[in-house]
Amino acid sequence: MALLVQATLVQVLRAGRYDASPANRRATVERYARPRGDILVDGRRITGSRATGRMLKYRRTYTDGPLYAAVTGYSSQIYGNSLLEGVEDGVLSGTDPRLAGFAPWSALTRRPQPGGNVVTTIDAAAQRAALKAMDGKRGAVAAVEPATGRVLALVSTPSYDPGSFAGSSDADRRAWGRLQADPLQPMLNRALRQTYPPGSTFKVVTAAAALTAGADPDAPTDTPEPLRLPNSDRELTNEAPGCLDATLRFALIRSCNTVYAKVGVEAGLDRMVRQAEAFGFNDPHLTIPVGVAGSVFDTRMDPARLALSSIGQYDTRATPLQMAMVAAGVANGGRIMRPRLVDRLTRSDGTAVALLSEKAYRQAVDARVAAELRSMMEGVVAEGTGTNAQIPGAVVGGKTGTAQNGLENRGTPYAWFIGYAGRDGAAPAVALAVVIEDSDAGRADISGGGLAAPVARAVMEAVLKGG
Repeated sequence: MALLVQATLVQVLRAGRYDASPANRRATVERYARPRGDILVDGRRITGSRATGRMLKYRRTYTDGPLYAAVTGYSSQIYGNSLLEGVEDGVLSGTDPRLAGFAPWSALTRRPQPGGNVVTTIDAAAQRAALKAMDGKRGAVAAVEPATGRVLALVSTPSYDPGSFAGSSDADRRAWGRLQADPLQPMLNRALRQTYPPGSTFKVVTAAAALTAGADPDAPTDTPEPLRLPNSDRELTNEAPGCLDATLRFALIRSCNTVYAKVGVEAGLDRMVRQAEAFGFNDPHLTIPVGVAGSVFDTRMDPARLALSSIGQYDTRATPLQMAMVAAGVANGGRIMRPRLVDRLTRSDGTAVALLSEKAYRQAVDARVAAELRSMMEGVVAEGTGTNAQIPGAVVGGKTGTAQNGLENRGTPYAWFIGYAGRDGAAPAVALAVVIEDSDAGRADISGGGLAAPVARAVMEAVLKGG
């Protein structure tokens, strides 16, 4: 009777506690008893599994680990999973019930399912071009297909090799420790999880608010130079010449701070908040399916702060993916498609268990305003601060930016470029954002045009050649 009572306590009443106990390694041993499913790019496996000869029989391997780390994340026997390795762990580990051919029979036999595969939307050529063009610079690239929302490239630099700590040995622990201690934070996904002041690239959003309200892009704006911020003794100046009373079009092409600060104040806080949120700002729940940090446009501020926020400063913050979505919305006639990193989930034999199709995310502006914004952004690349993004035989639109940061703007400025490209006469095939943290240019937009625009051009060229 005592044995029966004890067995009941162990197997029934205390089963959950024992299952969850850190001392119980059965689940861990079972988890690594068979190879993990794979993540694919352009039909090629960029992950694998290798026999260890130890209690945990298989460890994760990565082909071109640093190239795809911002996409795959890591799967470690000690430190768990992240990014796609984490979000799609059920499929990759074989525990997702969708992988079972006949679910009742599988439940009855309790036969482990082989791990399934995750087929990504990434364009290998664009991914390689992005990493190569970054050339050791600290920052990120995010590129999407405007018409579908498919994520074509995600690069965060410096990167890391997720295979260096995939096992459970002392060497794996040392590799993890080095990465955690690195002041450059190579494991930070700057494309999805880091927000930056977007600087002058945000002027596209402010221009959208003005055009939606009926502003004429070619009419003088009655803007003084310098511009005194409302209820303040601070004056805002321009680096570019010719900004006095400039039009919206000229002010975007030459990146006039005074014009867009004044336009933002005239639009008013409510309109600017609505326009920013129409592009995706202030959405804390965006997933692709990996979680994305929320981009922020303050909903409470006085006119002086609104002026600065309207040129992408003060507390305005955005991820590179968010700014790529701004460019994609303009390129796609005003409609932003929900960005997605996965095309389909499959069983180990390649049969699909889930197909992910394009879905609309937001209508940022109407088609008329989008067309006007494209005309203005194409002027930036044709004759303004973004000429380094020009591609022969292609239509390219863009906006450069240099965002000040740090206490009293003493930090190193961030270089930005957002834009899109398509073959002449065809719909834009790619929209993207590039941010470089270690810009050393002092003049506004020089670093955006000089550092970020060439990176953007390399990525856009790779997509256009592949198409």
